[in-house]
Amino acid sequence: MRLPADAVLIVIDMQEAIDDPRWGPRNNLGAEANIAALIAAWRAEGLPLVHIRHDSVDPASAYAPNGPGHAFKPCAAPLEGETVIGKNANSAFVGTGLEGLLDEIGATTLVICGVLTPNSVEATARHAGNLGYQVFVVADASWAVDKTDMRGKRWPADDVHALSLAHLEGEYASVVDAATTLRAAALAKARQRRATRKTEAPPTSGARQIAASNDKPGESPRK
Repeated sequence: MRLPADAVLIVIDMQEAIDDPRWGPRNNLGAEANIAALIAAWRAEGLPLVHIRHDSVDPASAYAPNGPGHAFKPCAAPLEGETVIGKNANSAFVGTGLEGLLDEIGATTLVICGVLTPNSVEATARHAGNLGYQVFVVADASWAVDKTDMRGKRWPADDVHALSLAHLEGEYASVVDAATTLRAAALAKARQRRATRKTEAPPTSGARQIAASNDKPGESPRK
């Protein structure tokens, strides 16, 4: 996994509402810690970070703007000055300024985490893939909940999560883990810094001598 220095971390719907018991059993109990680690890494490296907040239009929703579930979870709370984009659809691109913001900073690579895997995470990743972005979805920094299908069969959260990621892998996104992503984030700015130092470094005396040696004896230096 290789990330450019403009790789954007998009953290989706990490609000108190996701802990509402109405969601039912979930998987990936360590996801919050991984999300917090990703956010910390992006901040430390100065990489672009976007928090997506769900503003439900349904007053009965746990994500309703005036309800207690609308607040961000502490593990993913934005700092002052960080970008927060509200949405009321599954995809973070629908009816928001997200694409325009990404265009402004010239972003081409997105790293997506948050909740829920088969809902807003998958919808946003599919949308981003169709728009032409390079997309990475961090499997262990997102989670699903149990789901009952139309035949009445109940699927455990692990299966729901795995199937959602299988839909994304290779066609819309690359599915990665948090450890790999953290290593890639640490290297993204390091490569940029090395390139900047090389650009700013003055030519060496050896380089000047090589250039001069291309002229034949007795000739004036070519221009």
